[in-house]
Amino acid sequence: MVESKFKFVTSRIGILAPVWLFVFLAACAPQTPVSLNSGIEGQVLIGPICPAMREGMDCDDKPYQATLTVLTSNGKRVTQFQTGVDGKFRLSLPPGDYILHPETPQGKPLPRAAEQPFTVQAGIFTNLTVNYDSGIR
Repeated sequence: MVESKFKFVTSRIGILAPVWLFVFLAACAPQTPVSLNSGIEGQVLIGPICPAMREGMDCDDKPYQATLTVLTSNGKRVTQFQTGVDGKFRLSLPPGDYILHPETPQGKPLPRAAEQPFTVQAGIFTNLTVNYDSGIR
């Protein structure tokens, strides 16, 4: 009697072992990140650069490396990132309404830039330009 119960248990384990192994391995497999074909891209600029414009001086706004925070339209933080030294950025985001919050360097009132609401549509990278005020007058 004991032998027949033992055979029954081992045969059930033998049948279920491959199923449990598959479930275990699937749960441990690395997750592939979802590739989004939508988001934001653009550049951050800072200006004015010159205290007084004079003929022959290059006083155009310049690229600026900045830290930017993306918020939901309700103000919840989605992510924070830093632009390149050329001020350029590209960030994948799912479609939706957001706010781009340019960060001011810690402990300093300037440079600063205004928040920008924006919308991401499926399959499109929304182009944004962020203009920091240098404070130079």
